Amino acid sequence: MSVLAVTELARPATPSSARRVPPRRTPVLSIGLVGPGNVGRALLRQLAEAVPRIAAARACELRLHALANRTRMALAPGCLDGDDALARLADGVTVDLDAFAAHLRRERPAHSLIVDCSGADAIAEHYPRWLAAGIHVVTPSKHAGSGPLARHRAIAAARAASGAQFRYEATVGAGLPVIQTLRGLLDTGDELTGIEGVLSGTLAWLCNRYDGSRPFSELVRQAHALGYTEPDPRDDLSGLDVARKLVILAREAGRELSLADVQVESLVPQALRELPRDDFMARLEEFDAPMRTRLDAAQASGRSLRYLARIDRERAQVGLAAPDADHASLHTRLTDNVIVFHTRRYADNPLVVQGPGAGPEVTAAGVFGDILMIAQGLR
Repeated sequence: MSVLAVTELARPATPSSARRVPPRRTPVLSIGLVGPGNVGRALLRQLAEAVPRIAAARACELRLHALANRTRMALAPGCLDGDDALARLADGVTVDLDAFAAHLRRERPAHSLIVDCSGADAIAEHYPRWLAAGIHVVTPSKHAGSGPLARHRAIAAARAASGAQFRYEATVGAGLPVIQTLRGLLDTGDELTGIEGVLSGTLAWLCNRYDGSRPFSELVRQAHALGYTEPDPRDDLSGLDVARKLVILAREAGRELSLADVQVESLVPQALRELPRDDFMARLEEFDAPMRTRLDAAQASGRSLRYLARIDRERAQVGLAAPDADHASLHTRLTDNVIVFHTRRYADNPLVVQGPGAGPEVTAAGVFGDILMIAQGLR
């Protein structure tokens, strides 16, 4: 036997676990943000604070490559810094959402993600095309989840075909784990029999504060000044926002519900519904008499008012109610949302999700949580 052969026989075998393995490449998520309003700006701040920590853990590299509003967009060959992203947008070019999406997909081997904080239905029209191209989409906007059923089906088909994720936890309950909780119930074989609760942080605050000691109009003005309402408070007081959230939950549970199927009680007097916003704000006192009548009726039976959303096997409705004293909605504070899930497993003691349901910081946190869930999946 040759010396070489003896040497090879004597050499200890290298265990497979000790073999050299090339280092795993940290996944890159190329992000474009549409709609740097209150929620979008809060998200930019949260991203700027968290990106160094996430990068240090080598979990994922988050790169902001594009920013757009209704008229302008900024496309960066490198990363947009959170501090100057908005300044870059002011000097940007005319918005073109096809070019916006193509820019995100240009960097390889990055994965692409568009975050839509615009609240515009026209932006939701792009979701099927983005998802079909393999671009993940995250949004707090309720338009896709509660809009036309044909578009909702197109989104589902596009994500199924491409494998891209569409996440929308912040559409209901801001930063609360509402969609996640419902999905967990359904995916583990539970059967949903009903949902009810307070789905508007604005209306929660108004009802929590309205005890007759101050006119309802005064509370609306205060909520508006605090930033709890939309720029036009009728967007909250009409009940349409709550109805959209109820449709999203119903569709998540497998029901093909549309907004037209929801019975909606608007708190806005008929005479104020079509006025310009400034004229509407000047006539808020016209709320006071009808709201006082409803409050007096509730208090006569020892109850309080709450604006509730309800869905069961027969109906879906949102409106003002005077719930029983043990109802979960009467044990909330400030802008708390409370969502009560009635299921086969939770029949006698329903499952309750409760917490702050309004404000740009908590909504942005819900959006950021969805981004991190997608990033985690890339690992």
